[in-house]
Amino acid sequence: MEFNESFILGCSAIGAGLAVIAGIGPGVGQGIAAGHAAAAVGRNPGAKSDITSTMLLGQAVAETTGLYGLLVAMLLMFVKPLI
Repeated sequence: MEFNESFILGCSAIGAGLAVIAGIGPGVGQGIAAGHAAAAVGRNPGAKSDITSTMLLGQAVAETTGLYGLLVAMLLMFVKPLI
């Protein structure tokens, strides 16, 4: 079955929208991590540098999920690999 170009472009737009939704997870996770890190520094101020470096490393790893979703969305919208 052959699909026309407008159907493929419409499906690409829907896929791009779903890929951008992947940014919600890292945002929530980073907020929770920052909150727990602030609470940990409040309990033990002497370990501030260790807590901060561990938190930033974890947030950098979590952010890659959102960046991959954004990359997929940009590819679907602007490169149009299916046409």
